[in-house]
Amino acid sequence: MAVSVVFSTTRQLWRPTLLVPRSVQAITDGNRRNIASQQSIPPPAKYGGRHTVTMIPGDGIGPELMLHVRELFRHAYVPVDFEEVLVSSEASESDIQNALMAIRRNRVALKGNIETNHNLPPSHKSRNNILRTNLDLFANVIHCKSLRGVATRHHDIDILIVRENTEGEYSSLEHESVSGVVESLKIITKTKSLRIAEYAFRLAHEAGRKKVTAVHKANIMKLGDGLFLQCCKEVASGYPNITFESMIVDNTTMQLVSRPQQFDVMVMPNLYGNIVNNVCAGLVGGPGLVPGANYGRDYAVFETATRNTGKSIAGKNIANPTAMLLASCMMLDHLRLHSYASVIRKAVLTAMDDAETHTPDIGGQGTTSAAVQSIMKQIIKPRSHLAQ
Repeated sequence: MAVSVVFSTTRQLWRPTLLVPRSVQAITDGNRRNIASQQSIPPPAKYGGRHTVTMIPGDGIGPELMLHVRELFRHAYVPVDFEEVLVSSEASESDIQNALMAIRRNRVALKGNIETNHNLPPSHKSRNNILRTNLDLFANVIHCKSLRGVATRHHDIDILIVRENTEGEYSSLEHESVSGVVESLKIITKTKSLRIAEYAFRLAHEAGRKKVTAVHKANIMKLGDGLFLQCCKEVASGYPNITFESMIVDNTTMQLVSRPQQFDVMVMPNLYGNIVNNVCAGLVGGPGLVPGANYGRDYAVFETATRNTGKSIAGKNIANPTAMLLASCMMLDHLRLHSYASVIRKAVLTAMDDAETHTPDIGGQGTTSAAVQSIMKQIIKPRSHLAQ
């Protein structure tokens, strides 16, 4: 069934105030709970109602997926212009600075993953991590939800994962104290732990969620993870209507693969979030299906949830475009272009019902371009709205 493009000013939204100036918005589509965004106040439209967004294609399948985003946006007459900035694993410091400058100028970015070259010296930092820390994109949020039409072992999964994005094991502080002995510093601060816990509970409250699970390893890392857990408990006391539980990270992974439906909202430090994000993406069908977002006070960057470059399938026209297209919908919601986001999201999910367009990662034989064409066929553009 095709989805008509109708640009209405009537929307079902929620807009709480988060910490410093920040808004959260979600759209409920039937019985389906969708997190549209939780972010800084979006930049106003420019140049006749159009928005400018920084686009970083990244490595692997990123560049080809970005071409399909552009194609779909043109087809749906989305009022967004992209400023493309090329950053790869081999990028120079000036390239990184150009990317940071572009995001600070536009305040919103759509990004492919940038490969981290493990053969380079320790002084060469992950380009992805540099962007997140320099822009203080402290909250990584993904929504793992079972999709109709995708065969998986578990059903009825609907989990929001909130990952602290700027410290923990990803602080990039390592040194060799003596020959053959390497020390890696894990940084946990009270300020950032309280901030991410407040973010998760406010998100749960405004989205109508019933439970928040803090994931930790405080039984072993009593100071670091102990501090994180204590901050979560402190914030939880201010939300008596939300059930709070804590769970050790190794038990969490077992519970996820055995009974994922028990989870609602999950909050955790950086490394655990990386692991849990990938596990949950696998539970609902794989990395090609789940979008992600990184929010800070001033900027928002959207990408696929698992941050996989897909290097092995680059250029073969078999990458699943779903995750990147849904990430672009989250970006549109952030820009308050809700009608466009809703139309594209519905078209993507409707196209998923057609097994002939499924790409190999979810058991099909379809191509990327065929999947995108199927999505575009779901969008009917009434002549009266073309000018919009």
